[in-house]
Amino acid sequence: MSTSTTPSVESAASPERSTFISWLAVFSIMLGIFSIVTTEILPIGLLTSIGSSFAVSDGMAGLMMTMPGLLAAVSAPVVTVATGHVDRRVMLGVFLLLLSSANFLAAVASSYSLVLISRVMVGVTIGGFWSIGAGLARQLVPAKSVGRATSVIFSAVPLGSVLGVPLGTFIGDVAGWRTAFLAVGGFTLAVLVLLLAVVPPLPSDRATRLDVLGGMLRSVGTRFALLMTVLVVLAHFGTYTYVTPFLEQVTHVGSGALTIYLLIYGAAGIAGNFLGGSAVGRHPRSTFAAAAAMIAAATLLLPVLGRSDAGALVLLVVWGVAYGAVPVCSQTWFSKAAPDSPEASSVLFTASFQATLSIGALAGGAVLDRSSPSTVMALGGLTAALMVAVVWAHWAGRFAWPKSAQELSGRP
Repeated sequence: MSTSTTPSVESAASPERSTFISWLAVFSIMLGIFSIVTTEILPIGLLTSIGSSFAVSDGMAGLMMTMPGLLAAVSAPVVTVATGHVDRRVMLGVFLLLLSSANFLAAVASSYSLVLISRVMVGVTIGGFWSIGAGLARQLVPAKSVGRATSVIFSAVPLGSVLGVPLGTFIGDVAGWRTAFLAVGGFTLAVLVLLLAVVPPLPSDRATRLDVLGGMLRSVGTRFALLMTVLVVLAHFGTYTYVTPFLEQVTHVGSGALTIYLLIYGAAGIAGNFLGGSAVGRHPRSTFAAAAAMIAAATLLLPVLGRSDAGALVLLVVWGVAYGAVPVCSQTWFSKAAPDSPEASSVLFTASFQATLSIGALAGGAVLDRSSPSTVMALGGLTAALMVAVVWAHWAGRFAWPKSAQELSGRP
């Protein structure tokens, strides 16, 4: 990756810092990302409640999912460049403060317009915090522990993705959807205090250039990673954003049971994350294709088998396992396509994932307002099936991933 590099003022992983404090700093960043992911997807389980409070349709309520992703897609590369020389600890604190403010604004919003403004703030936070926090492990722990620390930071994605919706739905059922946003805002403030207490000053030693991202798009491997990510994320968020209306209108699940259904989905997603993470390194094509095929099967069968409680539960488990593997599979494909540009790969992964998340939620909402939840599921399933065909094309074309400079030099 083309960067301008200057010597770091002081390594955060210096001997003066205890191992416990260093790992606590890593944990605080993980918790920050957990707060971000939870806030981003919180409206999924509360969609109907929020929509009815402001007399807007489920499709219009889906804008709460659309806006953050679109803004995150823009802010990820922009923030990476614009804040290239600003202390990373300061920037992380600013973004967490912005996130907590967004949640508090949503909790007290008197109109749907204010809710959407809060989602704009969430979008800026997603792109900014991710573009900075995802690569900080090397500045917090010794070199030998960077890989493990990075895994801890990224574990916030499946944990937030699969636990945020059911937990938020549970709080919403017990005390109302506003209390759910209030709780996440308070949790984010607590994370901010922890982060400022344990993360040391982190002077930036790199400034990333936007032209690097443009160069990556000329790579065949990156184009395949981008196309597959777009299709599978479009399929997932075009359908899962509206899983609550489906379960309420087609399966006829009550509000209390809805939380249980989403918790089961969440547990399956955690399992899928670990299964996908352990398999994708050895079998990148088959693992990513299997995840997409399972999403396709679950969403295509839901309109038929999802009318019964048992059928809906089984398919939600299949869906949860499949989506749990998607982020790690997508990130692995981007990394394999540009092995010498890990930071640029992370930015491109984040931007494409978030942009497609928004488009999927918007498209699903448009279909829902004009048809039914079952139609939304069927169209999402066909999109996921198309992604499987793209993986087959990569295999049939015998495309190979480029080797890193370290591999070419023969160094261990």
